Amino acid sequence: MRMYKPFLVALLFAISINPAVHAEAPTSFSFTGSGYGHGVGMSQIGAKAHAIAGESATAILNYYYKDVSIIPVIDTQTIRVNIGHQLSTISLQPITQDSILTAYLGDIGNSLDAQPVASYGVRQKMVINAQGNNLIAGSITSKALTVRWSGPSSIVSLASQGKSVKYRYGQIQVRAVNGALEVTNSLSVHDEYLWGISEMSSAWPAAALEAQVIASRSYALSKLGTVKSSCDCNVYSNIADQNFVGYSKEIEPKVGALWKAAVTRTNIDSATSLAITSNGKPIQAYYFSSSGGATQTTKDAWGEASTYTQSVADPASLDSKLNPHYASWSASVNQLLVASAFLLPDIVTLEIISRNSAGAVTYIKGTSSNGSTKLLRGDTFRSRVKLSSPYFQLAP
Repeated sequence: MRMYKPFLVALLFAISINPAVHAEAPTSFSFTGSGYGHGVGMSQIGAKAHAIAGESATAILNYYYKDVSIIPVIDTQTIRVNIGHQLSTISLQPITQDSILTAYLGDIGNSLDAQPVASYGVRQKMVINAQGNNLIAGSITSKALTVRWSGPSSIVSLASQGKSVKYRYGQIQVRAVNGALEVTNSLSVHDEYLWGISEMSSAWPAAALEAQVIASRSYALSKLGTVKSSCDCNVYSNIADQNFVGYSKEIEPKVGALWKAAVTRTNIDSATSLAITSNGKPIQAYYFSSSGGATQTTKDAWGEASTYTQSVADPASLDSKLNPHYASWSASVNQLLVASAFLLPDIVTLEIISRNSAGAVTYIKGTSSNGSTKLLRGDTFRSRVKLSSPYFQLAP
């Protein structure tokens, strides 16, 4: 027994200096904070405040993005937007009297010579299911289908997982990828795609809407090129890229026309529109709802520097009248979610290790009851545990 005494002494000493080894993991953790989103680029609440103060869209964008030019660029390209990811089944239905839905085998692109294999009139549904590496639509079996609709005011409805969204422009592709359906809408960047972007209230001041349009166009143009195999797309239709809701944005009661008009005001002619550029190329124009009082750079948030992001004051985000829901907030996160964020069996203590000059958490440390510790970036942590922003504090 004597030969084990040094080991026992070392173990007892380790336990005495690391309380987490024998501490009990709490059932939840509490946080307080400000802002909503990652905090990089243009603050939408800030843009609204600048617009209310009489500033132009160009002035707003030059405030939030560094060393950029806002100039006309060619935007006649087609963008491929994922509107349905890893689905097992969808239904497509023409919903206006003059609508006719036609389906073609394969992904036919812009071809005008392809022959349809099926057609559907109003109140008829085209149901498509995933089956292995193929998709099934009635008697049709294929790896991919292209769906078009025609008629003077033709609109198609896409239903999946209990949700239905209306589309008016472009065409839809459906592809079987890894046993599931990937559904994309191909349409013009110039106007059709932007008419469906739902990232800001259409009732906001005109300059704020125009700033949002230009930022969204710039982001989209920066994403053109190789189609990502995971989604069969250039961009997703959600916060992974930009929130695209199709025709539903354009027909919002009373204010839908205001958003569409803002898009039109940023068009120079039928082939060019305003975009934010750096070194002659459209930038990946990040934006977000609101901050904790100042914006942060991509290096601060994600560790990778970009020439056009900067940290600037954003006091409007802390104004409870302009930002009633997120000027300040509190949240409780359960143990399971926090532990899974760190990929540890449990978390006994959390410690904010560092913040950047904007006040956002750059690193947070989690300690498990077995003594293991891990560091996470603040934005990674807030995303995984679903906090509103990286501008947070640990509440007692």
